[in-house]
Amino acid sequence: MERNGTNSFEFLSLTEDNPLLRAGLKMAHLRMLVTIEEHGQVSAAAAALHMTQPAASRMLSEMEAIVKTPLCQRASRGVVLTQFGEALAKRAKKILLELREASRELAQMKSGGGGSVFIGSVTAPAISLVVPALRKAMDTYPGIEVNVQVETSNVLARELLAARHDFVIGRIPDDIDPALFNAHEIGVERACLLVRKDHPLLENPPAKLEDLSQYDWVFQPPGALLRRTMEDVFLAHGVALPRNVINTPSIVLTLAIVTQTNAIAPLAYEMAEFVSGQHSPMGDIRILPTEFDLSVKPYSLIVTKDRALPPSAQLLYDLVLEESRSLTWTE
Repeated sequence: MERNGTNSFEFLSLTEDNPLLRAGLKMAHLRMLVTIEEHGQVSAAAAALHMTQPAASRMLSEMEAIVKTPLCQRASRGVVLTQFGEALAKRAKKILLELREASRELAQMKSGGGGSVFIGSVTAPAISLVVPALRKAMDTYPGIEVNVQVETSNVLARELLAARHDFVIGRIPDDIDPALFNAHEIGVERACLLVRKDHPLLENPPAKLEDLSQYDWVFQPPGALLRRTMEDVFLAHGVALPRNVINTPSIVLTLAIVTQTNAIAPLAYEMAEFVSGQHSPMGDIRILPTEFDLSVKPYSLIVTKDRALPPSAQLLYDLVLEESRSLTWTE
Protein backbone atom coordinates (compact mmCIF):
# COMPACT_ATOMS: atom_id res chain seq x y z
CA MET A 1 0.00 0.00 0.00
CA GLU A 2 1.37 3.39 -1.02
CA ARG A 3 0.85 6.73 0.68
CA ASN A 4 2.36 9.75 -1.13
CA GLY A 5 5.17 7.59 -2.47
CA THR A 6 5.98 6.02 0.93
CA ASN A 7 4.65 2.59 1.77
CA SER A 8 3.11 1.79 5.15
CA PHE A 9 6.03 -0.43 6.20
CA GLU A 10 8.47 2.46 5.72
CA PHE A 11 6.16 4.78 7.64
CA LEU A 12 5.97 2.37 10.58
CA SER A 13 9.71 1.86 10.57
CA LEU A 14 10.25 5.60 11.04
CA THR A 15 7.97 5.71 14.07
CA GLU A 16 7.77 2.38 15.86
CA ASP A 17 11.29 1.11 15.09
CA ASN A 18 13.04 4.27 16.27
CA PRO A 19 14.99 3.45 19.46
CA LEU A 20 14.85 6.98 20.79
CA LEU A 21 11.08 7.23 20.38
CA ARG A 22 10.58 3.80 21.92
CA ALA A 23 12.74 4.85 24.86
CA GLY A 24 10.47 7.85 25.48
CA LEU A 25 12.14 10.79 23.74
CA LYS A 26 9.57 13.56 23.31
CA MET A 27 9.39 16.87 21.51
CA ALA A 28 9.63 18.66 24.85
CA HIS A 29 13.01 17.01 25.38
CA LEU A 30 14.28 18.36 22.07
CA ARG A 31 13.05 21.87 22.84
CA MET A 32 14.78 21.75 26.20
CA LEU A 33 18.10 20.63 24.74
CA VAL A 34 18.07 23.35 22.06
CA THR A 35 17.16 25.98 24.67
CA ILE A 36 19.96 24.85 26.99
CA GLU A 37 22.44 25.15 24.12
CA GLU A 38 21.14 28.62 23.32
CA HIS A 39 21.23 29.99 26.88
CA GLY A 40 24.15 28.04 28.35
CA GLN A 41 22.36 27.55 31.65
CA VAL A 42 19.68 25.12 32.78
CA SER A 43 18.04 27.81 34.91
CA ALA A 44 17.86 30.24 31.98
CA ALA A 45 16.49 27.51 29.70
CA ALA A 46 13.85 26.69 32.31
CA ALA A 47 12.81 30.34 32.52
CA ALA A 48 12.61 30.61 28.72
CA LEU A 49 10.31 27.57 28.62
CA HIS A 50 8.25 28.78 31.61
CA MET A 51 9.09 25.89 33.92
CA THR A 52 10.95 25.48 37.19
CA GLN A 53 14.65 24.64 37.29
CA PRO A 54 14.05 21.29 39.06
CA ALA A 55 11.62 20.31 36.28
CA ALA A 56 14.18 21.28 33.64
CA SER A 57 16.91 19.32 35.41
CA ARG A 58 14.66 16.25 35.57
CA MET A 59 13.95 16.58 31.86
CA LEU A 60 17.69 16.76 31.13
CA SER A 61 18.26 13.65 33.24
CA GLU A 62 15.47 11.88 31.34
CA MET A 63 17.16 12.71 28.02
CA GLU A 64 20.52 11.43 29.22
CA ALA A 65 18.88 8.21 30.44
CA ILE A 66 17.17 7.76 27.07
CA VAL A 67 20.34 8.24 24.99
CA LYS A 68 22.50 6.54 27.65
CA THR A 69 25.21 9.21 27.56
CA PRO A 70 25.84 12.66 29.10
CA LEU A 71 24.49 15.52 27.01
CA CYS A 72 25.75 18.45 29.12
CA GLN A 73 28.75 19.20 31.26
CA ARG A 74 29.42 21.97 33.74
CA ALA A 75 31.36 25.02 32.59
CA SER A 76 32.67 28.10 34.37
CA ARG A 77 29.39 29.95 33.79
CA GLY A 78 26.72 27.33 33.43
CA VAL A 79 26.75 24.31 31.14
CA VAL A 80 27.89 23.37 27.63
CA LEU A 81 26.76 20.50 25.47
CA THR A 82 28.97 17.46 25.07
CA GLN A 83 29.72 16.21 21.56
CA PHE A 84 26.70 13.89 21.94
CA GLY A 85 24.54 16.79 23.07
CA GLU A 86 25.69 18.93 20.14
CA ALA A 87 24.89 16.14 17.68
CA LEU A 88 21.39 15.66 19.09
CA ALA A 89 20.76 19.42 19.31
CA LYS A 90 21.73 19.84 15.65
CA ARG A 91 19.10 17.30 14.61
CA ALA A 92 16.58 18.70 17.10
CA LYS A 93 16.80 22.16 15.53
CA LYS A 94 15.95 20.75 12.12
CA ILE A 95 13.03 18.76 13.53
CA LEU A 96 11.61 21.76 15.39
CA LEU A 97 12.08 23.94 12.32
CA GLU A 98 10.20 21.49 10.10
CA LEU A 99 7.35 21.36 12.61
CA ARG A 100 7.18 25.15 12.68
CA GLU A 101 7.07 25.22 8.89
CA ALA A 102 4.34 22.56 8.90
CA SER A 103 2.32 24.64 11.35
CA ARG A 104 2.73 27.74 9.21
CA GLU A 105 1.75 25.89 6.04
CA LEU A 106 -1.39 24.44 7.62
CA ALA A 107 -2.37 27.83 9.05
CA GLN A 108 -1.93 29.46 5.65
CA MET A 109 -3.99 26.76 3.98
CA LYS A 110 -6.80 27.24 6.50
CA SER A 111 -6.83 31.03 6.33
CA GLY A 112 -6.18 31.39 2.61
CA GLY A 113 -3.83 34.25 3.50
CA GLY A 114 -0.50 35.18 2.03
CA GLY A 115 1.59 33.58 4.76
CA SER A 116 3.80 34.79 7.59
CA VAL A 117 7.42 35.86 7.29
CA PHE A 118 9.93 36.30 10.12
CA ILE A 119 12.99 38.40 9.37
CA GLY A 120 15.65 40.31 11.27
CA SER A 121 17.85 43.22 10.24
CA VAL A 122 20.49 45.58 11.52
CA THR A 123 19.40 49.21 11.55
CA ALA A 124 20.57 50.67 8.23
CA PRO A 125 19.13 48.08 5.80
CA ALA A 126 15.95 47.89 7.89
CA ILE A 127 15.23 51.44 6.72
CA SER A 128 16.80 51.50 3.26
CA LEU A 129 15.88 47.95 2.11
CA VAL A 130 13.25 46.31 4.30
CA VAL A 131 10.76 49.20 4.32
CA PRO A 132 10.54 49.57 0.49
CA ALA A 133 10.53 45.77 0.11
CA LEU A 134 7.62 45.54 2.55
CA ARG A 135 5.69 48.12 0.56
CA LYS A 136 6.07 46.06 -2.62
CA ALA A 137 5.31 42.80 -0.80
CA MET A 138 2.00 44.12 0.50
CA ASP A 139 0.97 44.99 -3.06
CA THR A 140 2.26 41.77 -4.62
CA TYR A 141 1.18 39.27 -1.97
CA PRO A 142 -2.12 40.39 -0.34
CA GLY A 143 -2.63 38.91 3.11
CA ILE A 144 1.08 38.51 3.87
CA GLU A 145 2.05 39.03 7.51
CA VAL A 146 5.62 40.17 8.17
CA ASN A 147 7.38 40.11 11.54
CA VAL A 148 10.53 42.27 11.69
CA GLN A 149 13.14 42.40 14.46
CA VAL A 150 15.78 45.15 14.37
CA GLU A 151 18.80 44.08 16.42
CA THR A 152 22.54 43.61 16.36
CA SER A 153 24.08 40.90 14.19
CA ASN A 154 25.09 38.93 17.28
CA VAL A 155 21.46 38.60 18.33
CA LEU A 156 20.08 38.08 14.82
CA ALA A 157 22.47 35.24 13.93
CA ARG A 158 21.49 33.32 17.04
CA GLU A 159 17.81 33.94 16.41
CA LEU A 160 18.27 32.60 12.89
CA LEU A 161 19.99 29.44 14.14
CA ALA A 162 17.18 28.99 16.64
CA ALA A 163 14.75 29.03 13.68
CA ARG A 164 12.99 32.18 14.85
CA HIS A 165 13.71 33.97 11.56
CA ASP A 166 13.43 32.94 7.93
CA PHE A 167 16.39 35.14 7.00
CA VAL A 168 18.31 38.07 8.43
CA ILE A 169 20.21 41.06 7.09
CA GLY A 170 23.42 41.52 9.01
CA ARG A 171 26.80 39.93 9.57
CA ILE A 172 27.95 36.53 10.78
CA PRO A 173 29.52 37.00 14.24
CA ASP A 174 33.13 35.95 14.71
CA ASP A 175 32.22 33.38 17.36
CA ILE A 176 29.74 31.43 15.19
CA ASP A 177 30.78 28.91 12.53
CA PRO A 178 30.15 30.57 9.12
CA ALA A 179 29.64 27.12 7.59
CA LEU A 180 26.19 27.10 9.22
CA PHE A 181 24.98 29.85 6.88
CA ASN A 182 24.64 30.95 3.29
CA ALA A 183 25.39 34.67 3.00
CA HIS A 184 25.00 37.04 0.06
CA GLU A 185 26.74 40.40 0.55
CA ILE A 186 24.42 43.26 -0.42
CA GLY A 187 25.72 46.52 1.04
CA VAL A 188 27.96 48.55 3.32
CA GLU A 189 26.54 50.27 6.37
CA ARG A 190 27.56 53.91 6.63
CA ALA A 191 27.49 55.54 10.04
CA CYS A 192 27.76 59.04 11.47
CA LEU A 193 27.75 60.91 14.76
CA LEU A 194 24.68 62.56 16.26
CA VAL A 195 24.54 65.57 18.55
CA ARG A 196 21.82 67.99 19.69
CA LYS A 197 21.11 70.98 17.47
CA ASP A 198 22.95 73.55 19.67
CA HIS A 199 25.96 71.37 20.41
CA PRO A 200 29.27 73.29 20.74
CA LEU A 201 30.92 71.09 18.11
CA LEU A 202 28.50 72.40 15.47
CA GLU A 203 29.95 75.92 15.78
CA ASN A 204 33.14 75.12 13.82
CA PRO A 205 32.59 72.03 11.66
CA PRO A 206 33.95 69.64 10.68
CA ALA A 207 34.76 68.19 14.11
CA LYS A 208 38.25 66.83 14.73
CA LEU A 209 38.66 63.44 16.32
CA GLU A 210 40.76 64.80 19.18
CA ASP A 211 37.90 67.14 20.12
CA LEU A 212 35.42 64.30 20.60
CA SER A 213 36.79 62.24 23.48
CA GLN A 214 36.23 65.01 26.04
CA TYR A 215 32.46 64.70 25.65
CA ASP A 216 30.09 62.07 27.02
CA TRP A 217 29.20 59.27 24.59
CA VAL A 218 26.23 56.96 24.15
CA PHE A 219 27.34 53.60 22.79
CA GLN A 220 25.82 50.25 22.03
CA PRO A 221 26.90 47.60 24.57
CA PRO A 222 30.55 46.46 24.49
CA GLY A 223 31.32 44.22 21.52
CA ALA A 224 28.66 45.72 19.25
CA LEU A 225 30.05 46.26 15.75
CA LEU A 226 29.29 49.99 15.43
CA ARG A 227 30.87 50.63 18.82
CA ARG A 228 33.98 48.62 17.89
CA THR A 229 34.22 50.55 14.62
CA MET A 230 34.19 53.91 16.42
CA GLU A 231 36.65 52.69 19.04
CA ASP A 232 38.98 51.49 16.28
CA VAL A 233 38.95 54.98 14.76
CA PHE A 234 40.10 56.48 18.08
CA LEU A 235 42.80 53.84 18.55
CA ALA A 236 44.06 54.02 14.94
CA HIS A 237 44.66 57.77 15.31
CA GLY A 238 46.18 57.55 18.78
CA VAL A 239 43.33 59.51 20.36
CA ALA A 240 42.15 58.63 23.86
CA LEU A 241 38.85 56.79 24.10
CA PRO A 242 35.97 58.69 25.75
CA ARG A 243 36.00 58.36 29.54
CA ASN A 244 32.30 58.92 30.21
CA VAL A 245 30.19 56.36 28.39
CA ILE A 246 26.53 55.33 28.63
CA ASN A 247 25.84 51.85 27.24
CA THR A 248 22.40 51.02 25.85
CA PRO A 249 21.03 48.94 22.95
CA SER A 250 17.97 51.21 22.76
CA ILE A 251 17.94 53.68 19.88
CA VAL A 252 15.07 55.59 21.48
CA LEU A 253 16.98 56.07 24.74
CA THR A 254 20.11 57.01 22.79
CA LEU A 255 18.25 59.74 20.93
CA ALA A 256 16.59 60.98 24.11
CA ILE A 257 19.97 61.37 25.84
CA VAL A 258 21.50 63.13 22.83
CA THR A 259 18.66 65.68 22.66
CA GLN A 260 19.02 66.61 26.33
CA THR A 261 22.81 66.59 26.84
CA ASN A 262 26.07 67.27 25.02
CA ALA A 263 26.60 63.53 24.54
CA ILE A 264 27.66 62.16 21.15
CA ALA A 265 26.28 58.94 19.66
CA PRO A 266 27.29 56.92 16.60
CA LEU A 267 24.35 55.69 14.53
CA ALA A 268 23.66 54.17 11.14
CA TYR A 269 23.45 56.98 8.58
CA GLU A 270 20.02 55.95 7.28
CA MET A 271 18.57 56.10 10.79
CA ALA A 272 20.34 59.39 11.46
CA GLU A 273 18.83 60.97 8.34
CA PHE A 274 15.41 59.65 9.33
CA VAL A 275 15.39 61.21 12.81
CA SER A 276 17.27 64.47 12.24
CA GLY A 277 15.13 67.41 11.21
CA GLN A 278 11.77 65.77 11.94
CA HIS A 279 8.99 67.86 13.53
CA SER A 280 9.34 66.23 16.95
CA PRO A 281 11.72 66.38 19.93
CA MET A 282 13.94 64.07 17.90
CA GLY A 283 14.15 66.87 15.34
CA ASP A 284 16.54 68.64 17.71
CA ILE A 285 19.18 66.13 16.62
CA ARG A 286 21.81 66.95 14.02
CA ILE A 287 24.40 64.93 12.11
CA LEU A 288 27.84 66.11 13.17
CA PRO A 289 30.18 66.80 10.22
CA THR A 290 33.56 65.18 10.88
CA GLU A 291 37.00 65.08 9.28
CA PHE A 292 36.81 61.28 9.09
CA ASP A 293 34.43 58.75 7.55
CA LEU A 294 32.74 56.05 9.57
CA SER A 295 31.83 52.86 7.71
CA VAL A 296 30.95 49.49 9.18
CA LYS A 297 31.90 46.28 7.41
CA PRO A 298 29.47 44.97 4.73
CA TYR A 299 26.19 43.31 5.65
CA SER A 300 24.61 40.32 3.90
CA LEU A 301 21.37 38.49 3.33
CA ILE A 302 21.83 35.41 5.53
CA VAL A 303 19.93 32.12 5.68
CA THR A 304 20.75 28.89 7.43
CA LYS A 305 22.38 26.31 5.18
CA ASP A 306 20.29 23.52 3.63
CA ARG A 307 16.99 25.24 4.34
CA ALA A 308 14.47 26.14 1.66
CA LEU A 309 12.54 29.34 2.31
CA PRO A 310 8.73 29.15 2.22
CA PRO A 311 7.15 31.04 -0.70
CA SER A 312 6.22 34.18 1.26
CA ALA A 313 9.71 34.45 2.79
CA GLN A 314 11.35 33.83 -0.59
CA LEU A 315 9.27 36.65 -2.07
CA LEU A 316 10.47 39.11 0.56
CA TYR A 317 14.05 37.86 0.28
CA ASP A 318 13.97 38.51 -3.48
CA LEU A 319 12.45 41.96 -3.00
CA VAL A 320 15.17 42.95 -0.50
CA LEU A 321 17.81 41.70 -2.93
CA GLU A 322 16.21 43.71 -5.73
CA GLU A 323 16.19 46.84 -3.56
CA SER A 324 19.86 46.39 -2.70
CA ARG A 325 20.78 46.17 -6.38
CA SER A 326 18.84 49.34 -7.21
CA LEU A 327 20.60 51.23 -4.39
CA THR A 328 23.98 50.03 -5.60
CA TRP A 329 23.12 51.17 -9.12
CA THR A 330 22.02 54.66 -8.05
CA GLU A 331 24.99 55.15 -5.74
